Amino acid sequence: MSDAGDFVDRTLQNEATWERAAETEARIGSDLEIYGASVGAVRGTIRDLARRHKNMTHDEVTALSSELWKVPVFERRLAAIVLLQTNVTRLDNTDLTRIEGFLRGAALQELADPLTLDVVLPLVQGLNGPNRARADAALERWAHDGDPWLRRAAHSIARGIVNT
Repeated sequence: MSDAGDFVDRTLQNEATWERAAETEARIGSDLEIYGASVGAVRGTIRDLARRHKNMTHDEVTALSSELWKVPVFERRLAAIVLLQTNVTRLDNTDLTRIEGFLRGAALQELADPLTLDVVLPLVQGLNGPNRARADAALERWAHDGDPWLRRAAHSIARGIVNT
């Protein structure tokens, strides 16, 4: 595990309570492990990470997001989303492949919706020219994919783009 990934994981575990873990598990009913860290703790951990690892590059951000997502823990995956949210201006259309994999594995509205609305939507809205055309083609493919989370994301993004 990278130093940054270790910092995030360790901090989330330290911020966790068994009561919050039980409440979250009852609310979302997931197959994911749940540490019991609050959303505020997840956001604060990513803020602290940014202070510790100033000026993370695009590749560092995307590699860390994949590292966090790889382990099936709810808070780690939420931290990956927050990391991408806070660095969305560094992302480009080539990152949609990685995000597609995240959406396929999300299996929870609590993960799929922020990934869709707070990462993919602003990412796509910030693109133009050939990069936007490639992103639009990916979203069109998602709209007809067999995975319900990809279809949901594509339709949500289409509505979000139309409403802006």
